[in-house]
Amino acid sequence: MIIWIVVVALAGLMVLLYMYWEAHREIVLEKRFVFPNLPSAFEGFSFFFISDIHRRRVSQELLSRIGRPEVIVIGGDLTEHGVPFSRVDENLEKLGRFGVPILFVWGNHDLYVDRARLLELFNKHRVVVLENDAYILRRDRSALNFIGVGDTSNNMDRLEVALARVAPGFRLLISHNPEIGVKIRPDDDISLVVSGHTHGGQIRLLGWGPREAGGVKRRPFGTLVISNGYGTTRFPLRLGAPPDTLLIRLYRDEKSLANEE
Repeated sequence: MIIWIVVVALAGLMVLLYMYWEAHREIVLEKRFVFPNLPSAFEGFSFFFISDIHRRRVSQELLSRIGRPEVIVIGGDLTEHGVPFSRVDENLEKLGRFGVPILFVWGNHDLYVDRARLLELFNKHRVVVLENDAYILRRDRSALNFIGVGDTSNNMDRLEVALARVAPGFRLLISHNPEIGVKIRPDDDISLVVSGHTHGGQIRLLGWGPREAGGVKRRPFGTLVISNGYGTTRFPLRLGAPPDTLLIRLYRDEKSLANEE
């Protein structure tokens, strides 16, 4: 009987160690999308998306894998209650080393820390906060709109306000919570939505998890991408839902995509 108890205890420990290891993997998923309405000036445009950092430290190993993105997007839950602001400062400093625009949308956990101190760090690292607003990139008389909404979990999203800020051109939406998708109408002309929040379920058994799995989804408005997120909240454990960050590239047609490959 004692032997079986020891065996079960060792097996449980091994599972926990594996879950801890999985939660700390450094994964960059490259996603390539074709949108015929993408302006030619933005052919091959790339941006790096990282969400749900929570308590985790952004590693140099991760950053060495993403090349040279043209924009960095933090998709919410950069921090949470109890995370030292020195760690947030360090993470923003690392992301800022690329010297490209850094955009941020609020996640539900970001709302429970000192907002003033967080905004001070954003100002220090020149982070653009998209709170029901749009960041417009212009090239050759064309525009690419990064639309960012407030936290949907707390009913702080105002999509109609954000859409009023856009310029004629390509539209992609950043929302921490993927549930924003149900509020998007076809005539909003949003081609791509990128979000996090779900952690991919964080722990999935036989494919089942408490929240939606990450991946590329088809929605009535177009394409939704859900990241599993980089960190975890509460317990630094994952199973069947490894962490990820996204390097997203945009193309106008399949031929351009094929040339890149």
